[in-house]
Amino acid sequence: MRILVVTAVAAERDAVCAASGPYDVVALPGGYGLHRAQRSAGRDPLLDVLAAGVGPAAAAAGTATALTAAALADEPYGLVVSAGIGGGFAPGAPLGSVVVADAIVAADLGAETPDGFVPVTELGFGTVAHRPDPALVEAVAAAAGATAGTVVTVSTVTGSAARTAELAARHPGVLAEAMEGFGVAEAAAAHGVPVLELRTVSNAVGPRDRAAWRIGEALAALTAAFRTLPAAFAPSPRRIP
Repeated sequence: MRILVVTAVAAERDAVCAASGPYDVVALPGGYGLHRAQRSAGRDPLLDVLAAGVGPAAAAAGTATALTAAALADEPYGLVVSAGIGGGFAPGAPLGSVVVADAIVAADLGAETPDGFVPVTELGFGTVAHRPDPALVEAVAAAAGATAGTVVTVSTVTGSAARTAELAARHPGVLAEAMEGFGVAEAAAAHGVPVLELRTVSNAVGPRDRAAWRIGEALAALTAAFRTLPAAFAPSPRRIP
């Protein structure tokens, strides 16, 4: 099975690619460069990795481009994974930990009202959450030594204690925040392809303290997590719908 992995930036893409190899670079419409695992690598699943850009809109556009190109070539993907580093909510997701989303939620898609934030679904349209297949989440989390929980997608990274508390109150069980998962999930849903989100924690969600960030360690953890994927899929390929 071939899996499309979508990251925001090249450093995350390279960390995923470091889990296996070798790769070829395939040009996609829009100027995207898709890193495609060679079948001679002898690995299953095979990963195609795309750095689509920062934020949910860029993630959705890049994911849709790759999925459309694959469909036109009659080589559809079996799974799309939004992957990269992100912020962790204490105490559930400490620095260096791995999180697999059991819910991919758009945290700020809605409206501010005198009574507080109202998600777009309560306004009568749209969606704010995608829920990956629970058996798949369990298998990947077990293989990667990860914790499963909600990952929220934000357009503005949280930088205050008040915002951290607000997100935690609105999303019980939230473990991590990032900026691309919901966009990837929207594109995958439009193409009828299952989705997953996997994050490694580089910093604590809350007041920005760059001296405390551990980006290198989180990227190394991302590589290690993707090295476990064959173990997650080998026992029961039926997990993929």
